[in-house]
Amino acid sequence: MKKIAIINGPNLNLLGVREPEVYGKQSFHDYFQILQSKFPKVELTYFQSNIEGEMINEIQRIGFEYDGIVLNPAAYTHTSIAIMDAIKAITTPLIEVHISNIHTREEFRHHSFISAVAVGTIVGLGLKGYDLAIQYFLSK
Repeated sequence: MKKIAIINGPNLNLLGVREPEVYGKQSFHDYFQILQSKFPKVELTYFQSNIEGEMINEIQRIGFEYDGIVLNPAAYTHTSIAIMDAIKAITTPLIEVHISNIHTREEFRHHSFISAVAVGTIVGLGLKGYDLAIQYFLSK
């Protein structure tokens, strides 16, 4: 059974209530249950933190034993060299996912420190991006 982890960064615990015009009206908890139903033969885990160091600890904890990591670093995308370095240090492949299209938003959101160390990046497809990232890892 493949093991795939989803890690979400700051403020994504507020999905469903935070800026629904940008992020939609569904909570990630509800969406994660849909993913678990859709991929019953995958061991899916979910971790969310508003704290950069906790995200790094989780990346390091699973980064040598999982088949894939789906990471939405949220605002840390544009600021965290530390998360980038954590990804470079592990062997588990990682896909960067963003619910909104970061390239159509404020200019400071156009640069990602994560993209350079990710297998790929999915942006602007809503929550469907997580599903697509999981499908990618299952095709490997």
